[in-house]
Amino acid sequence: MSEYHITQMASARIPTRFGEFQLRLYKNNQDAKEHLALVLGDVVDRANVLTRIHSECFTGDVLGSLRCDCGEQLDHALEQIAAEGAGVLLYLRQEGRGIGLLDKLRAYNLQDEGYDTVDANLALGHRADERDYTPAVAILRDLGIRSVRLMTNNPTKLEALRELNVPVVARVPLPATVHAQNKNYLDTKARRMRHLIDLPALVSSGNGKH
Repeated sequence: MSEYHITQMASARIPTRFGEFQLRLYKNNQDAKEHLALVLGDVVDRANVLTRIHSECFTGDVLGSLRCDCGEQLDHALEQIAAEGAGVLLYLRQEGRGIGLLDKLRAYNLQDEGYDTVDANLALGHRADERDYTPAVAILRDLGIRSVRLMTNNPTKLEALRELNVPVVARVPLPATVHAQNKNYLDTKARRMRHLIDLPALVSSGNGKH
């Protein structure tokens, strides 16, 4: 972590339907990838800051795809930050759990053939989840945030932050809406990736190829 460097390139006021945020753009000095921080209120040198680390999902965040719950999680997180009056949402540019948009679309096609999200990634030569949370930690430190209440259903994310010495004082769950288009996706998250999703009933269709 000591060798990891990010640089804040620009910051601007962004009024949204949730409230007025400050949008900061950071550049990863190792791979030139850009990441974003949406900041509401005063978070500098604060503890227990309500925080969401959100990985880019073009299909869910922008197009409103019903194949995942990413867009819904993004909206819920911003709503909760606005209700609190302060917080930060980090938007990491690591599409498709880190495999990129091209292979994410290829994985979608495999899912339509019966693979679940984990096996589709594996079939394409990837790990189930290739995301790296080191940029998020660097941004939190740049913002002076001392500890976080992390909005997530993903225990791997909690573990990653704690391993990188970010104090996580609480987990704030994000609700999931289950419907026909995402039930297998959510079931795979809960059953194979340990996500803490309070589903009314887990759907185990058995149509994934293992």
